[in-house]
Amino acid sequence: MTESILANELNDFLAHLRNERGLSANTIKSYQRDLQYLLKFLDEENIALWNELAGHKLRHYVAKSHRDGASGKSIQRHLSTIRSFYHFLIREGRAKSNPALEITAPKSAKKLPKTLDTDQVAQLLNNNSKGWHEIRDHAMLELFYSSGLRLSELVGIDIGSIDYEDRTVRVTGKGNKQRIVPIGSMAIKAILSWTTIRPDIPIKKNRLKDVNALFVSERGNRISQRTVQSRLTNWAIAKGLPGKLHPHMLRHSFASHMLESSHDLRAVQELLGHSDIATTQIYTHLDFQHLTKVYDKAHPRAQRKYPSEDI
Repeated sequence: MTESILANELNDFLAHLRNERGLSANTIKSYQRDLQYLLKFLDEENIALWNELAGHKLRHYVAKSHRDGASGKSIQRHLSTIRSFYHFLIREGRAKSNPALEITAPKSAKKLPKTLDTDQVAQLLNNNSKGWHEIRDHAMLELFYSSGLRLSELVGIDIGSIDYEDRTVRVTGKGNKQRIVPIGSMAIKAILSWTTIRPDIPIKKNRLKDVNALFVSERGNRISQRTVQSRLTNWAIAKGLPGKLHPHMLRHSFASHMLESSHDLRAVQELLGHSDIATTQIYTHLDFQHLTKVYDKAHPRAQRKYPSEDI
C-alpha cells in the first residue's frame, strides 16, 4: 500500500512533466530512472512517504551513490531531478519541504584534454599533397594547429579574413567575439597552395556558391563541421595515429605546446579566445604532467610507471 502511494505520486509527477511542461520522452525517462533509484532507497530505509525523507537521509543516499561509483556530474543531475520532484510535491500540498535544496554533489576530478605530442603532430602534418582534397585538408590541418582554432572558427573563415602580410587571421569565436591570431609560416604556405588551386577545383554543377568561404566542399558550399571531422578521422587512420582524433585535440595540442614553451598563460588565453583565464589554466596541469613525467623517467631515484593511455 505504501509503495503504491509513493509510485502514484511519482507517476503524477511524470504526467506533469509530459502534459504541463511538455518535456520529451527521453527526458521524462531520465527523470523516472533517477526517481526509481530514490524510491528503492526509501523502501530499504522503511520510509513510507516522500514527505518523510529528511535531509540527513538524502545525504546518506548521495554518499552511497558516490561510493557505488556515480560521478559528481551524475549525482548533480540526480539531485536536480529530486529538487524538481519535491517542488511539484510542495505545489500539490503533498510535501512541506524540499530535502534536496541544501545538498550539493561531490566534485568530480576534471578530465584533462587529450593532446598529440610534437612528433605525432609532425606525423599528421607532413605530407606530399597532390589532389585538391588533400591540398585543402593539409591547409585546414596546418591552420588548426598553427592558430589553435575551434572547429566553428575554422569553417567560418573567409578568404578576406587572412592578412598574408601580417600573417594573421581574423576569426569569430563564441558569443560572436572576433579576435586576430597569428598564423605560422608552414600554415601560410599550405593556405597559399590551397588558394592557388581553389578557383579551378571541379565543383559539382560548376558553380561556387560560397565565394567568400576559404574552405569549400566539392559542392561549392562552405565546408561543414561534419566534413572536417570526417576528413580528420580519415587522415588520422592513414597516418597511423592511435585513438580517435578530433579537431579540438589539435586546439588542445596547440595550447599545451605553446604553454610548455612560453609559460605565458595570459598570452595563451588570448590566443585561444578564452574569456576566463581559469579555462586556460587546465593546460598548466598538462604542462606539469609533462614535466613530472620527464623528471620521473630521467631521475635515477624517481622511476615510476605510467599507464599506456598517457595524455
